[in-house]
Amino acid sequence: MTSRSQVFFLGCIAGLTIPAGALAQGAPAAAPVDNGAAPTIAFDTVDFIKLKPGQNLGEVLGIAVNSKGDVVILNHPGSATTGPLYGNATTEVLQFDKNGKFVREIGHGVYALGYSHSVRFDRHDNLWVVDKGTDSVIEFDPSGKVLLNLGRRPEGYDSGHEEHLKQAQAVPVDGWFRSPTDVAWDQDDNIFVSDGYVNSRVAKLNKDGDWIKSWGKYGKGGPNADENPYNIDNPHNMQTDRQGNVYVADRGNRRIHVYDRDGNFIRFMFLNAPYDKSRHPVLGNAPSNPDAMPDQTAPWALCISPTTPQYLFVVDAEPGRLYKMTLDGKILGMLGQSGHRMGQFNWPHALACPGENTVFVADMNNWRVQKITLHPERLAR
Repeated sequence: MTSRSQVFFLGCIAGLTIPAGALAQGAPAAAPVDNGAAPTIAFDTVDFIKLKPGQNLGEVLGIAVNSKGDVVILNHPGSATTGPLYGNATTEVLQFDKNGKFVREIGHGVYALGYSHSVRFDRHDNLWVVDKGTDSVIEFDPSGKVLLNLGRRPEGYDSGHEEHLKQAQAVPVDGWFRSPTDVAWDQDDNIFVSDGYVNSRVAKLNKDGDWIKSWGKYGKGGPNADENPYNIDNPHNMQTDRQGNVYVADRGNRRIHVYDRDGNFIRFMFLNAPYDKSRHPVLGNAPSNPDAMPDQTAPWALCISPTTPQYLFVVDAEPGRLYKMTLDGKILGMLGQSGHRMGQFNWPHALACPGENTVFVADMNNWRVQKITLHPERLAR
């Protein structure tokens, strides 16, 4: 499709800052940062992937960009394979060049690829795939060879590895994952895994894959700074900054947790920008009681730019906005809304941000990748 400029209304995000250990010491919670009305960011968007005539993508769950500008996506084509995983075993890891032209498929036939959830490049341009369906995290070198496999794919009933439990019933086991969702690293190449739809925790391993520790458990939390910073309800996405701080998108609790690399809690951030709660969502019906809906929306995906300074990009599913923030929670601007047209998102599931004004969006349920170019010089209230 041709590029079309889109401009949308913006609101604000409030961030909460708490010194590490403040909650344990009984210190009063910090007040939310008042960001006021955030500015509008103008942007252009283009359908990035160039497909052959008759070719289509399926659900695009993950996206990553390496140092050369090559783009890798997780494509779920639906009919590629069959198997006992939820929604069948279906994952293609596809690489495209910086212009969106197909280069190759990576990992075809790899045992741990079943229903993959996230894909990331580390600072060495090694590619990591987090597979929700097989409870595995796989590292590939730039040639496509498997370097490391973390976790283990469940076998049949006689394997001794029980079926996935509900979050409240799960008893996490060191070294094992249950429906992991994302991966990140600190400056020493320690590995962090958000684990996940079932275990509701963050795992830390060293660069060789040896287990170090984990933190977090399933539980509910609210929009206040003193409400259970280690309660997590689906750590759906995760990133680290240059200091090794870990940012976790707690989708079920509608908040972002920030920890240091040892698991000490630092602060929450909330996506509580004003929006029209009565608007029709991209899926389902308009809410029957809009006033009862929470002010904060659920973070689905995160990306921290490699720039100086670094920026945090966040996207929610409803009302479907992409936020640009500072790492301390200040909102710099936002754009977009849920929908089917270009410049709109339908369950945006992953972000890649190679620059401070370039963001790739895995527009999952619209079966496409959008390349967003922000134009902050056109900021307007």
